[in-house]
Amino acid sequence: MATPRPLSSPDITRRLNQALPRWRHQDGALRRDYRTSGWRATLLAANAIAHLAELAWHHPELELGYDHVGIRLSTHSAGGVTDLDLALAEEIERWLEWRPEPDSPLSGTPAEHAYLIDDAG
Repeated sequence: MATPRPLSSPDITRRLNQALPRWRHQDGALRRDYRTSGWRATLLAANAIAHLAELAWHHPELELGYDHVGIRLSTHSAGGVTDLDLALAEEIERWLEWRPEPDSPLSGTPAEHAYLIDDAG
């Protein structure tokens, strides 16, 4: 497989604004920080990210703290952000932000047990 080409900064910004508004382009990588309700929640989120990264065979750098998971995605062989990084960021976002629909037989996590803290506001 050919080495992917790094994307221009304006192209990255445009694509983040369109599909990944909570992600940012910083220091040559895509970045996203998720706040969690504590250590157990941090590990749950990190394991979900690790699962997706292994399936994609594209591995981010993770920073784990008691109440947060930081993700840094770049394609080292290309020297910057590529389509690979954006595609994996979209999958991570989709999986970690997924919640059952209101009419689903799945009840969803009760608010008092939620493990990711909404940072939309």
